[in-house]
Amino acid sequence: MVVEQEVQKHSVHTLVFRSLKRTHDMFLSEQGKLPVDDEQSEKIKLSTKIKAEFGPILHEHVPSKKEQRQATKPGAPLALNPYGVPLQSTPKLVSAGDTYSSNVQSAVTETNAATEKSSKALVSVGNEKMLIPKKAPTIPKPQWHAPWKLYRVISGHTGWVRCVTVEPGNQWFATGSADRIIKIFDLATGTLKLSLTGHISAVRGVIVSPRHPFLFSCGEDKQVKCWDLEYNKVIRHYHGHLSACQSIDLHPTIDVLLTTSRDSTCRVWDIRTKSCIHTLAGHSNTVATVKAQAAEPQVITGSHDSTVRLWDLAAGKSKVTLTNHKKSVRAIALHPTQFTMASGSADNIKQWKFPDGNFIQNLSGHNAIINSLTVNPENVLVSGADNGTLYFWDWKTGYNFQRIQSTVQPGSIDSENGIFALTWDQSGSRLLTAEADKTIKIYKEDDTATEDTHPLNWRPGIIKGKRF
Repeated sequence: MVVEQEVQKHSVHTLVFRSLKRTHDMFLSEQGKLPVDDEQSEKIKLSTKIKAEFGPILHEHVPSKKEQRQATKPGAPLALNPYGVPLQSTPKLVSAGDTYSSNVQSAVTETNAATEKSSKALVSVGNEKMLIPKKAPTIPKPQWHAPWKLYRVISGHTGWVRCVTVEPGNQWFATGSADRIIKIFDLATGTLKLSLTGHISAVRGVIVSPRHPFLFSCGEDKQVKCWDLEYNKVIRHYHGHLSACQSIDLHPTIDVLLTTSRDSTCRVWDIRTKSCIHTLAGHSNTVATVKAQAAEPQVITGSHDSTVRLWDLAAGKSKVTLTNHKKSVRAIALHPTQFTMASGSADNIKQWKFPDGNFIQNLSGHNAIINSLTVNPENVLVSGADNGTLYFWDWKTGYNFQRIQSTVQPGSIDSENGIFALTWDQSGSRLLTAEADKTIKIYKEDDTATEDTHPLNWRPGIIKGKRF
């Protein structure tokens, strides 16, 4: 028979003390053999630190108190260096052995003097030159734009509406949807005129030719189709993409078609022969958007690899790669009259100047995944995002003058308020949006608004540093 011994109970304080003592005994041998402080090592360490932090200003002379008193005596000549510090005839070099505090004081004096100097401009007044404070650069006053309001909601699709385009005659517009159908609506009344079926997956891009009775479409089924609008049927297929197509555009003066895909390429097609003229390869991820223009560069693409590329269409090669964005570039808009463009990403919207892609300015504030950008001749830039927000910007100054939150239609869940595509009609007076709640919304300017009823809520802000 085993007799259980009673376990002796201790207080928590006793147990903690014993644990501390065991730990102390364990590490005592190591802690007791710390290296002895070496004065030579400390001097080398201090000297290295001084040279690393204050190397550029070690040659500057730090005046002693005696020199300062002599310099302030009446009648004493005052020799100054460019930063206003008194100089000796034989300048003394600051050695590494000087005190750390004197070097810190020297650095602070140098920085303050340089800042004060940079904030002043040298101006000639009569025969003398003097420094006067510079005027801080301010953001110019933006142009007043009338506010936009929802005018009409058009339903008919049974899936997300992924793309929208207005025909050159401004009589009707076409939309492509995740329900695999292309629908044509009357622009004035919003009534459905025609449904085109043929794609076997979501339609991601539609565009109408201004010179032919053709409508072009591309979709996630890798197919690029040419529809004859006189017979309302497909007359050509363009085969070559290895993955889902993302966007489509037509060259304004040459009979070529451009499509982008998830296979990281943009393909240039001859409309009549159906042959692939160029495969523009260079992006390392999905090419989300493409725009074509008559002037150089004739092709501009934005990709999920966070870059925008400007292409030489004749050579089929990339001319410029813009790497300023930090996130996927899903939207590009070309200004209709200026030689500029805007690219939209989740980090911000950036404006660029052609032909070399010189950076102009950032349009910050639309903190969401931007799916589409469009700009009209009145310098109104609109950005549409995944969270259903529409931001209206003044193109010249980048001022955000209006924000609209799209409302989800009855029968859709709240998260289905994303905006996938934006476009203006041919006059630039109506804005069409393709949305995730299966509707197309049309916005118009408020005709009754004036600068008095809707004043510009703007204050002249100061530009702080460079605007990257």
